Amino acid sequence: MYDVIGSRASRAFRVLWLLEEMGVDYNHLAVAPGSPEALAANPSGKIPALRDGDAVLTDSTAIMTYLADKHGQLTHAPGTVARARQDALTHQILDEIDGTLWTAARHSFVLPEEHRVPAVKESLKWEYARNIARLSEAFTGPFLQGETMTIADILLAHCLMWAGKAGFPDPGAKLTDYLAVMAARPACQRASVLS
Repeated sequence: MYDVIGSRASRAFRVLWLLEEMGVDYNHLAVAPGSPEALAANPSGKIPALRDGDAVLTDSTAIMTYLADKHGQLTHAPGTVARARQDALTHQILDEIDGTLWTAARHSFVLPEEHRVPAVKESLKWEYARNIARLSEAFTGPFLQGETMTIADILLAHCLMWAGKAGFPDPGAKLTDYLAVMAARPACQRASVLS
């Protein structure tokens, strides 16, 4: 059984949602970054971490990729064109959406106050709007790769949720509808109510 280390109000939510989608048993240790439990799993104290036996893995996307590959769910097979496209989408979302949101968070509450540059957030919102519009233009649905849901969909849906809470621009009708469908998934609902 896996241990997922990290609070639901973090990127650990992505891992919890994936495990719920796959129907795989796990224990959830809902701890904050920098807590003794987080530091025991990851010397940086960052969350999430995943304990699988004696192995501890870090980074939400690396964990999701590992789990999807290991269980053969919500991913395309390695070495296929579909997997290369999935990986390209994953990296695009990390670079253009997640990275923008994380930079805004760092300048809102993560960095020490004397190192924050609040004015950068307006530029980040502009960049997010441009990037999400480009992603939306290419989206045909119902999932990012058509009929097949992958870990890239969990990643994007989580980023859209995060953007909404952080006051970032609306992603437009197409991705708003997509998010509503993703958020209504039973696995997402189960992951949302975990403590």
